[in-house]
Amino acid sequence: MALNATQELKEVVIMTKVQRGDVIRLHYTGKVQETGEIFDTTYEEVARKAGIYNEKGIYGPVPIAVGAGHVLKGLDEKLDGLEVGRKYEIIVPPEEGFGKRDPSLIKVFTLGQLRRAGIYPIPGMPIELETGDGRKLKGRILTVSGGRVRIDFNHPYAGKHLVYEVEVMEKIEDPIEKVKALVELRLPRIPLEKVIIEVGEKDVTVDFTPVLDEVDRNTLVLGEILLESDLKFIGYEEVRFRPTLEELLKPPEAEKTAEESKEAEPPEGAPQEDTEGAREEGKQAS
Repeated sequence: MALNATQELKEVVIMTKVQRGDVIRLHYTGKVQETGEIFDTTYEEVARKAGIYNEKGIYGPVPIAVGAGHVLKGLDEKLDGLEVGRKYEIIVPPEEGFGKRDPSLIKVFTLGQLRRAGIYPIPGMPIELETGDGRKLKGRILTVSGGRVRIDFNHPYAGKHLVYEVEVMEKIEDPIEKVKALVELRLPRIPLEKVIIEVGEKDVTVDFTPVLDEVDRNTLVLGEILLESDLKFIGYEEVRFRPTLEELLKPPEAEKTAEESKEAEPPEGAPQEDTEGAREEGKQAS
C-alpha cells in the first residue's frame, strides 16, 4: 500500500510568466477609475455594452511585444512578470497614463475666430483646429460667453487614474509565429496566410509580394517602418522586406519605365544585331 501511495501521480502546474521582449496575446478592458467609464477594450461584447463599439475595429486578444510601447506606458511596464492565463487588475496613475492636466492647454478664442473657420461652438462639443504649421489639435469646448470661447486641449483622460483588467492569453514561442503576430498587429487586415516569412538566428525576411494587389501601398510603407522597429526590439539584427521601402516609394511612372526598359533589353545570350554588316550591305545595294 505504501508503494502504491508513492506511485500516485500529482499534477504539477508550472505557471508561465512573461517578460520584456516576449510576444504575447493580451485581452484587456480599460476604465476611468473616478467614473467607471470604459474607454477601451478588446472584447466586442464589452464594447457594445459600453457604447464604444467600432464597426471598423478588430476585436479579440491583441498581439504585442512586452515593453515595446504597443500599449499605454503604465500598462506596458506592469505586464512584465504576469502569469499566462491569470486575470489581473492594474492601476495606472495619470503620469503613466494620459498625463497630468496642464492648465496652459486651456486656450481662449474669440467667437469670430471660430465662426470664420466654420465652427459654431457649443459647450461640451469636441473640436479640431489646425495650427499654422499644419498640426491638428483636438480639444473640447468648455464655455462660450461674452464673445469668448474657452477650449481645453488636454487629453480627455488627462489627470485620471486608469484601471485595466487584463489577461495574458498566450505567450508565443515559435519564431515564425512571433513575426506573424507582429505583422498582424501592424497590418491587421492583411491576408496573413499569403505573407512569406523566413527567420534565421539574427535575421528575418518578410515577403509581402503575394499581397501587393490587396494592400494599399501607403499602408504597407507605414507597416514596414513600424515592423522594422518591432522586429529589432525582439532581437533581430537584420530585417529585410520584399518589396523594399525604396521600391514601394517609387512613383508608378518610374516603375513602368523601368519595366519597359527591361522588356526592351535583348534576352541574355541572344545574338546581337550586326550594325556594321548592315551598313556595308546598304552601301553595296546603293
